[in-house]
Amino acid sequence: MNLSNRVQNMKYSPIRKLAPFAEKAKAKGLRVLGLNIGQPDIETPELFFETIRNYSEKVLKYSDSRGEKVLLDSFIRYYADLGFAFTHDELLVTNGGSEGLYFTLYAICNEGDEIIIPEPFYTNYSTFADLAGCKVVPLTTYVEEGFHLPGKEKIEALITERTRAIMITNPSNPTGTVYTEEEIRRLAEICKEHHLYLISDEVYREFIYDGAEFFSPLSLPEIANQVILIDSISKRYSACGARIGLIASKNVEVVSSIMKMAQARLCVPTLEQVAAAELYHTPRTYFTRVNEEYQNRRDVLYEGLKSIDGIKVKKPAGAFYLIAGFPVKSAEHFCQWMLENYSLQGATVMMAPAEGFYGTPGLGKNEIRLSYCINIQDLKLAVEILRHGLETYQQLKF
Repeated sequence: MNLSNRVQNMKYSPIRKLAPFAEKAKAKGLRVLGLNIGQPDIETPELFFETIRNYSEKVLKYSDSRGEKVLLDSFIRYYADLGFAFTHDELLVTNGGSEGLYFTLYAICNEGDEIIIPEPFYTNYSTFADLAGCKVVPLTTYVEEGFHLPGKEKIEALITERTRAIMITNPSNPTGTVYTEEEIRRLAEICKEHHLYLISDEVYREFIYDGAEFFSPLSLPEIANQVILIDSISKRYSACGARIGLIASKNVEVVSSIMKMAQARLCVPTLEQVAAAELYHTPRTYFTRVNEEYQNRRDVLYEGLKSIDGIKVKKPAGAFYLIAGFPVKSAEHFCQWMLENYSLQGATVMMAPAEGFYGTPGLGKNEIRLSYCINIQDLKLAVEILRHGLETYQQLKF
């Protein structure tokens, strides 16, 4: 019996592909410091758990396929605070931002259509595109330029008759880049001229450092009908396991079309939606404290990497990731070698080879994506493990 071509052509996540080696390291009694994944260790606001404990309904019913009214109202208030007005028919609650992304691609793409995405990009983008039967067309950005976008001509050179959208994460996972207002306006102009959707994944919107300004294409009324926003509470409120995401667009036809898929999957879990709605009432001081913590962690990791000979890195302005170039031939081999062969003070590190974040073959072979979601003391130790581990690895002349 055969598996489908679709599933056989899919790739395992580079974020988790070294997990078996991490498990073996743990079995040897080592602590594995997770620099590979964006799982915050910041506590989820207590409001979320209080709401679940106080839930008094006698039957846990299906939710509406669009989402619980109380949660939709909460999102509407949240966006109003940012200066963006939405109505219920312009919103649709999803099982995490992930479902929002592949629902969107299913809705706007036919088999063989193309989506332009700046690379390196979140690895699951290519997975969602594969599932939707469309093709990712990578727009290459470079560590030396802080992974910022190229000029209009280079972007337009990738557009064909099959192009349906440009998709961005802002701030970026995996690079931590925050696109400037000028860059967003450039993309908007291109999308307007070529009749493309602009899919804006803004799940890291709250995580901006050093006084950088965040600019959303939602601010541009001239392309309002072409912008599809993807959002999530996962990172904002450190509630990844709740799986609450959102599609928001002034294009009601797009949202209504996606409702067909939402109805087929019935609903997003009811109780988590009710609890998520209360997160809107989280005090602003929560975000101030969390941002300060992540900025401090970023500085520890960035300054530490900068101090290691041969590593190329630019300071990220947002999210909680960075991509660094390492003086190795194969970052994947180095990451695996570290888990199998090197430890310091009873610990080793798990990292994500960056090749899997690129769509262009051959790129990212000597780059690694690192997350700074772990505490500062562990980040300091991780830097020292990397420093001495890299020295040992280079002496072995792989």
